[in-house]
Amino acid sequence: MALDNYYHNRDAVDRSADAEMLILVDAADNEVGHMSKRLCHDGGGTLHRAFSLLIFNGRGELLLQQRAASKRLWPHFWSNSCCSHPRLSESIATATHRRLREELGLSCALDYLYKFQYQVQYDTQGAENELCSVFIGRSDGEPTIDRREISAWRWISPEALARELAEDRAGVKFTPWFQLEWERVWRDHRAAVLALSGHARA
Repeated sequence: MALDNYYHNRDAVDRSADAEMLILVDAADNEVGHMSKRLCHDGGGTLHRAFSLLIFNGRGELLLQQRAASKRLWPHFWSNSCCSHPRLSESIATATHRRLREELGLSCALDYLYKFQYQVQYDTQGAENELCSVFIGRSDGEPTIDRREISAWRWISPEALARELAEDRAGVKFTPWFQLEWERVWRDHRAAVLALSGHARA
């Protein structure tokens, strides 16, 4: 009976998350409306506000998460530390810290780097279509993951990550948005990343 209640409650939480109202935006990040999370990702997707967090430790390693098997889009794929959306009437600052705590059980300062727009199709039923703000932060804490969102996590050095990304030519291991983010972060914002762990190399 307890197990039945567990799955009933979990299904209710998942349905509630799909019904969350997200913020629709134009290419300049002006709010133009709102729509449920599920509808935002239907078909080719509807452009909405989102964010991605890249969390590093004192050794300069990046925290990666593997998306849970239950995820509608890109299940099992490895991705950045945390990615999500602000809710209707919620600021990016509030949303980033909320999701970092909810998904990973972590809390740290976050530094904004840039934002970018992308649209990627997963299958005929769903896609990502986001204007995504990218933040970095440092934490040496032990993640406590939400298993509805994440199936596994690991720390990885930039050098090891570069090798794995180069080997994933078919794009079957890492989420497409993370690949786009990491290329730009490591190319244009490397100094900011290295400063988090006190490194100064170019």
